[in-house]
Amino acid sequence: MNDATIQSEIEALEARLKDLRHQESELADQPEAVEPLRAEIERIRVELDRLWDLHRQRVALRDSGGNPDDASERPADTVERYLS
Repeated sequence: MNDATIQSEIEALEARLKDLRHQESELADQPEAVEPLRAEIERIRVELDRLWDLHRQRVALRDSGGNPDDASERPADTVERYLS
């Protein structure tokens, strides 16, 4: 995945996340309607973390003289539990 594709996916997911959060706030008084939105928000948040991790790997490789194409997407468990 190249830089432009990563950036495009990040932007699309951030736009979707913004929309979902808006819907969540509008439905705050309807817990049964909010729960699926929260699950989708969490899924998108994790995917954004994975994409940002990939972006940071590519930048680090490029800055150190490496090939940014050597970066790889890491599993959600690795990215989400980085500081654990």
